[in-house]
Amino acid sequence: MSTAERPTTCPAHNFNPLTELPVGEKIKIYDGLRDEGPIVRNEFANGYYIITRLEEMLTVYQDSETFSNRAVSVFDPDPSYRWIPEMLDGSEHQQWRRQLGPTFSPKAVMRMEGKIRARAIELIDAFASRGSCMFMEEFAYEYPTSIFLDLMGLPYKDLKLFMEWEHGILHLTGSGEEASRKRGEAMAEVNKYFETVIADRRSNPGDDLISKAMTFEVDGKPVSDADMGAFCLLMFMAGLDTVSATLGLSFLHLAKNPEDRQRIVDDPALIPTAIEEFIRAYAIVIPARKATKDTEIAGCPIKAGDMLALPINAATRDEAAFEDAKSVQIDRSPNNHLGFGAGPHRCLGSHLARRELAAAIEEWHRRIPNYRLAEGVAPTESGSQLGPGDGIKLIWDVP
Repeated sequence: MSTAERPTTCPAHNFNPLTELPVGEKIKIYDGLRDEGPIVRNEFANGYYIITRLEEMLTVYQDSETFSNRAVSVFDPDPSYRWIPEMLDGSEHQQWRRQLGPTFSPKAVMRMEGKIRARAIELIDAFASRGSCMFMEEFAYEYPTSIFLDLMGLPYKDLKLFMEWEHGILHLTGSGEEASRKRGEAMAEVNKYFETVIADRRSNPGDDLISKAMTFEVDGKPVSDADMGAFCLLMFMAGLDTVSATLGLSFLHLAKNPEDRQRIVDDPALIPTAIEEFIRAYAIVIPARKATKDTEIAGCPIKAGDMLALPINAATRDEAAFEDAKSVQIDRSPNNHLGFGAGPHRCLGSHLARRELAAAIEEWHRRIPNYRLAEGVAPTESGSQLGPGDGIKLIWDVP
């Protein structure tokens, strides 16, 4: 359907986006919503709008004055918490980003290359001779979680605990009210953990990101313990979840599409391009924004206080922006996707995420070039994306 033929009305629905479904079904839901219009109303829970197309989503991302980041869940329009720097706007957000930038720059990430690759190899070698693994539990979550722990100067012994908390915050099912309650309980546990860590770093600073952040100044003042806790909470969620879920969807694709898997085995130079396509086609993040004033999007009136969901995969699979957008083409070029967002809140860790994905795919296919999804396995998505226990069992022949 051409842009000129598309309707500009605001269709209404009532569906629960937290329902557990087979992998791929939620992307199909957003594909269908996009075909209805550039903005859709969902009456579930408190009700909110869903932006479905690239042009309108870019408008929202780039106008942070009208569409605030101070509420990042459509189920919690007036949060009692704030995740730093994601839930900041204006100058305060810019100051945090500027001081965090050097840690996540391309040069800084390249200096981490050795540790990143070594961790991928260690995990893969632990099960390569066994002929099977539960991919999410044994690799996709342990791998970026351990890198996060190293970056933050935290002990590996806490890895399982962190994975449990992460699941409680981001991989939710049930009603909107139940999801908010579970998220709050898990965040309280994480905050309690980091209170102890922050107190220790004040007395015993090291060469980790928590210690570095303690030297930051915002509006000429040192960062408070409360803001340090909010920063640690965001780093915890960003560092643990997005790369893990993207790995799961990428390897699920390669297991189901042996011709693509063989292409990257035969030509590893194709891996960076394939990663960009996986990020585009299977974009996992669904950010939210809160309208600060009355406005409109594609002719649909938006009132101050209304919440908007921005499912990135709806924009990255928009046929008006990408040819044959619903198909996965691992050599797609150009590929100017929105997988890491856009505007002032674009993902700060995109360089690190790409490096982690590349090292994982490269080292895996050096050791396990031929694998497949186990028979009878039906992976599911809990909450908004893949999580631990979502059922991706890979098998391969062992010589």
